[in-house]
Parts: sequence; C-alpha cells; structure tokens
Amino acid sequence: MNLSLQDKNALVGGSTQGIGKATAIELALLGATVTLLARNESALQATCAELPTPFNQKHQYIVGDFSQPEALQQKVATYMASHQIVYHLLINNTGGPKGGPIHQANYTEFEAAMAMHLICNHLLVQTVLPGMKLANYGRIVNITSTSVKEPIEGLGVSNTTRWAVAAWAKTLAGEVAAWGITVNTVLPGFTETDRLQQIINTNAQKKQTTTAEMENFMRSVVPAGRFAAPHEIAAAVAFLGSPAAGYINGIVLPVDGGRTKSL
Repeated sequence: MNLSLQDKNALVGGSTQGIGKATAIELALLGATVTLLARNESALQATCAELPTPFNQKHQYIVGDFSQPEALQQKVATYMASHQIVYHLLINNTGGPKGGPIHQANYTEFEAAMAMHLICNHLLVQTVLPGMKLANYGRIVNITSTSVKEPIEGLGVSNTTRWAVAAWAKTLAGEVAAWGITVNTVLPGFTETDRLQQIINTNAQKKQTTTAEMENFMRSVVPAGRFAAPHEIAAAVAFLGSPAAGYINGIVLPVDGGRTKSL
C-alpha cells in the first residue's frame, strides 16, 4: 500500500494544536513538506520546529486569521507565488463556533461561522486547485464534526455550519475528480483537545453536575469507552491524503469510536 507523501506539499489549517497539529505531524512522517496555517506566529514557530523531517523536509508556516477569509486567501496566494510552491494536499481545519441553543443565536454568529469554515475552505480550494490540476494529484480533506451525521445538542451554529461544509465538499468532489483530485470530510468524535474540555465544562454547568461526572457520561456513550487521541483522527486524515486513497472520493467518515448511530 502506497502511503508515501514524499515530494508532496501539504497546507494544514489550524495546525498549532489539537487535531490540526497531529495531522501536520502525521503528514510529515509520511514524507510531506508541511506548511502550517494559523494566526499565532509564536505557536507556529514552535510547532514548525517540532515537525518530523524523515526526508529532510523544510517545513514552513503562514500567519493567517480564519475570521478574515479574503486576507487569508491573499496571504496563501502571495506565499505560493513567492515560493513557487504547488500544494498537493489541503487540510481544511479551524476551531469551531461557540455553543448555545440555536434559537438564541444571533444571525451574526452564523455569518462568522460560515466565514471561518465554508468561505475559507472555498477560497483556499480556489487558490490551490490550479496547481493540483497541473500535478494531476490533489487531496482535499475537511475536518468537521459528527454533527454532519447527527446534530449535537447545544451546538446549533456549529451543526448548521458543518452540514453546509459537507454539502459543499460532496458537490466539489464530483467536479474535480477527473484531475486526480479527491475531496473527503473527516468527522471526529470526542477527541482529547481543548475544544472538548470546553464542551465538557459547558455541559456540566448546564446540567448542574461536576466536570468529572460529565466527562464520565460522555465516555459512556462511546462504544469504545474512551475519547480519541488527536493522532487517531490524524491517521484517518493522512490516509485520505495518500496515494492509496485515490479512489475514495466524496465521503464523510466518522472517526468516533462507534458513537454515531446513523449509517
């Protein structure tokens, strides 16, 4: 099975922590030269220094804010032009919207969430797609949430946004497949990240229970009986980015220990 990403370039969003960082590490281990994309330059520098270099890759980073889609796109385009780089892999990933009942959400929350996820994803694809077409190789992987399959209580804005991204990705997959480009969406379940801890704290407060009790309850609804480690989600992303996954296109893949009950 060909998992090698040697001589491939990968652009990874939200890559200074959690699943994004774990994904950057996995791709680097497979041989990809990684460009990190996030807003905190000191964290980018630190993460870049941590990335493996089994093939003497020269990993880099771009400072960009996902809340400013057009500026983000311009920074990536400028970097690509100045470095004469083609990206073979694009990992769309950034932090999720805040929680809360959907009927209480202000419309501006939807606008902000759509900008950070759907619009940024779309603009980044438009930026890297010409190079992927010329290379006859492209892997676009979107990291979203199991709410694409089953809405999660208390995450109304996030649920709505994730569904929009999944529909966009499925449409895109059919349009670009002829150039050897695949578009897939990974749905992480409960994963040991700062985001999960925020959800645990919020749910515990809402249910008037302790964080430990809430954490135990959330583990109990996962058939595997535990939360995922970030590298376990990253492994699925890395596989979808590899040559071995060339005929997997347009799927949404839960990586959740069996928690999602829908087919």
